Amino acid sequence: RIESQILTHYPKTIDVSRRITQQEAHLAEDQKKRVRVPDLLQVLLEQIAFEARESEYVDEKSGVSARLTISGYENLVSTAERRSLINREPQTVARITDFWGVVPAITGKVELVYEGEQEGPYSVAIHLLGHAVKKLFLSHFPDPDKLRKGREKDPYGVVRAWFAGGNRVDLLNDASDAAYHEALDRVAGLRKLVEDHVHIADKEEAYVFMELALHGLAEFNIVSKDMLESALTFRDILADMLGDDEEDEEGFNEEDLN
Repeated sequence: RIESQILTHYPKTIDVSRRITQQEAHLAEDQKKRVRVPDLLQVLLEQIAFEARESEYVDEKSGVSARLTISGYENLVSTAERRSLINREPQTVARITDFWGVVPAITGKVELVYEGEQEGPYSVAIHLLGHAVKKLFLSHFPDPDKLRKGREKDPYGVVRAWFAGGNRVDLLNDASDAAYHEALDRVAGLRKLVEDHVHIADKEEAYVFMELALHGLAEFNIVSKDMLESALTFRDILADMLGDDEEDEEGFNEEDLN
């Protein structure tokens, strides 16, 4: 009995974990017809659980079972479904931005050690998601830290330059499919980056990888990512630093006048 529980609750591979999640997740037929979850996002969800099992913030004795990914998958589909209903779209494809709806499944299924409690459940969940994104990014794109300066062409050069030019991307949680596509298409070099490194099966899959690329570059501090209440904003990391300096300067002047 115990061995069976370990095999089903604590799968050792992403593939087995995915099959358990797909088998156990309870979705309404309308949800299945309305929302498609790309393979990439299924892997990302499972990777979060694997990261949690290795995290210094999570209690190893309590463990992280397949319940996290099962609940997370149901939440992911529900979040995408909600978005499609708001925009009156008959069908949609899940996005990484939809993972804001997965956070409660993470915080509700892991037991934290003292250090994790100090960080806070939400911060730990975002930390795990970031680590999972970084690992998935590296499985498809070159490691930015290993590119030899001056010896190799920077595959991220055009994207870097676009953000350095003062441009930014806002990905709203409830953006329509058209608005989501338009926002990603604005980033110069992003689609070519994906096409050069990933075999794309269809148009929608391309946008999922384009968003993954942005999140991955943020994890490597090539671009800045700001998480607001209902949106994600990507911009040049130096512009973000300058913005903070300007705010500090304004605050000083105001206090000085008083």
